[in-house]
Amino acid sequence: MSRIVEPKVTKVKRRVGQVVGYLRVSSLDQKEIRQLDGITLDKRFVDKASGKDIQRPQLEHLMGYVREGDTVVCHAMDRLARNLDDLRKLVLTLTQRGVNVRFQKENLTFTGEDSPMSHLLLSVMGAFAQFERDLIRERQREGIALAKLRGGAYVGRKHSLDAAKAKELRRRVASGESKTAIAIEFGIARQTLYRYVAGGAK
Repeated sequence: MSRIVEPKVTKVKRRVGQVVGYLRVSSLDQKEIRQLDGITLDKRFVDKASGKDIQRPQLEHLMGYVREGDTVVCHAMDRLARNLDDLRKLVLTLTQRGVNVRFQKENLTFTGEDSPMSHLLLSVMGAFAQFERDLIRERQREGIALAKLRGGAYVGRKHSLDAAKAKELRRRVASGESKTAIAIEFGIARQTLYRYVAGGAK
């Protein structure tokens, strides 16, 4: 009776020390390739979202992909995070896992080493983020208080387009023109355009 020999399965081992690029561009920007132009990357992750957008699936994939010894490369700090506080958390999370983080524009590299200067820099960033938020809240409170003193109601931020332009925008979208082209012409984001089309903005 002949003996059946099962084929040997060879597992492909992932190479450590990879250079992984992260790029974030707006939905209207098609030039993400220029952010890390000239840098040899083993893998890249690209999110098309605004800085305020908390949905960044490619960043989540990157966080699950990188391993100890890898280096995450970004064009600039504002490409990785929504704000300074978010930046501080992301950099700390990655470096604590032994992943280096390099920012090309600022010419800064954060490593997993217990560097007092790195901790100081990240702490300063976090402090600025908190200070920035406090300033915004204070200005909002002052604006509301002034509006009440003048006998008016606080109506919040004004929309980008007046009634005539908003009407023209809806007409052109309904006629089948490119939403991207219209948004660029009117100087607004696609998300704002959709609000006008839906009637949520006047």
